[in-house]
Amino acid sequence: MKKYSMETGVGIFVVIGLLCVGYLTVTLGGVSIFGNDTYRLYAGFSSVTGLKPGNAVEMHGIEVGRVGRMTLNQEEQVAVVELRIKKGIVVYDDAIASIRTKGLIGDRYVELDPGGSGDELADGGTITDTESPIDIGELIGKYAFGDVKERGK
Repeated sequence: MKKYSMETGVGIFVVIGLLCVGYLTVTLGGVSIFGNDTYRLYAGFSSVTGLKPGNAVEMHGIEVGRVGRMTLNQEEQVAVVELRIKKGIVVYDDAIASIRTKGLIGDRYVELDPGGSGDELADGGTITDTESPIDIGELIGKYAFGDVKERGK
């Protein structure tokens, strides 16, 4: 009798532990189980260096979504980024999407200026005004070495 109560207690403990691990996996992974609470917008950038799926999309310093998948549009020679924006956040067709860096060497994120004088973008809409990230290494190289030119004699 005592043996079964010990096994039952261990079994309950294991089940509770598995439920906690499952909850943390879903929460930290950003997975939506009960429906989709986002809509998709697309933005084309000349470069998406350092940006990864899952990075934040922020508006006025507040996270309003996540970066989805990224594809290459070879006809227009741009990288197309899918932005998953939380429902209820309004973005207009004159919005500006910029790739920024958190801190000096931090993660990249997309900063949205929502616009306001145009029409509201619906699910699947495209943000046409974008700013690609600044290459810090290139800036430091230009500053440190300058434009090395030979002077004519």
